Amino acid sequence: MPESRPSCPFCQSVSVVKNGSTRHGKQNYKCRDCGRQFVENPQWQRASERAQNTYDLLERLLLEKIPLAGIARVLKVSERCLQRYVNHKYENVPLQVEIQPKPKRRLTIQMDELWSFVDEKGNKQWVWLATVYCYYISS
Repeated sequence: MPESRPSCPFCQSVSVVKNGSTRHGKQNYKCRDCGRQFVENPQWQRASERAQNTYDLLERLLLEKIPLAGIARVLKVSERCLQRYVNHKYENVPLQVEIQPKPKRRLTIQMDELWSFVDEKGNKQWVWLATVYCYYISS
């Protein structure tokens, strides 16, 4: 009984041959026309093949400072693909940040001092206390 072999997902050719197995035990195929290797039902999918809500979830997980390996397991994408996505996002971040000037304000500092003995009567220590008050000046 002949086996039905899948068609190549890249060039849609039916000229494919078995090419070993993956580390997960799935059958690996190789296309004779384009030479690419593929698995019929891959465990890992590219992030680009996912829906927009997956990208939204990915963005939220990255903001939570979760390790990339954990995010890859949750979203079922490869760490390599996830790293490329993060690198692409990083390239789009502007290198120069615009700084907003702070409003001018009046600064008042009130100082006070006291001394006390520590451990014994001969060990006199000074303590300085500073209180800072800031007032915004409107123009």
